[in-house]
Amino acid sequence: MEIFNRKKYRCLIIVILILFMGFMIMAGPQKPEGGFNAELFSFRRITLSPLVILISYGGIIFLIFQKK
Repeated sequence: MEIFNRKKYRCLIIVILILFMGFMIMAGPQKPEGGFNAELFSFRRITLSPLVILISYGGIIFLIFQKK
């Protein structure tokens, strides 16, 4: 009995890449001088990246529980 087929593995890899992209958006560019970076409170880091990460986790859960 096979839980995942070829299509599910492809979708899972895509969703994991989107999850990784969400974490990369949250990290963003770093300033080496160590001063205050106002970019920390941008829309991208505060709102967009957590939404992308939550949607990705939801996609992973959906793919795991989805029946054939």
